[in-house]
Amino acid sequence: MINQLRLYDIDPELEARFLARFEHHAQRIMRERYGFRIRAMWLAREEKRLRFVYLLSWKDEAEMRAQWAAFMADEEWSRIKVESRTGSREPVLSIEEMVLDAVGFSEAI
Repeated sequence: MINQLRLYDIDPELEARFLARFEHHAQRIMRERYGFRIRAMWLAREEKRLRFVYLLSWKDEAEMRAQWAAFMADEEWSRIKVESRTGSREPVLSIEEMVLDAVGFSEAI
């Protein structure tokens, strides 16, 4: 089992738009169609930065890569991303990700 930490820099002016898109569309498609195991989600507010952070669990890196590729090619998700930007800009400014391998003395998640 591996974990993946994803960190999205979000335009603070578009926070509500991003959160609605993730809550009502992205996570639904991720979980229902592609078996994403989303463990937790957070907002991290820094002085001039807003980050949406979430943790996923995967069987292994091959599963993670395959499911991400399938999700990114999903027609409904592609349409939703375009529609959510109509009359506005993209709320996600940048994305970072880390694959996390637990050390032997860590409690499993």
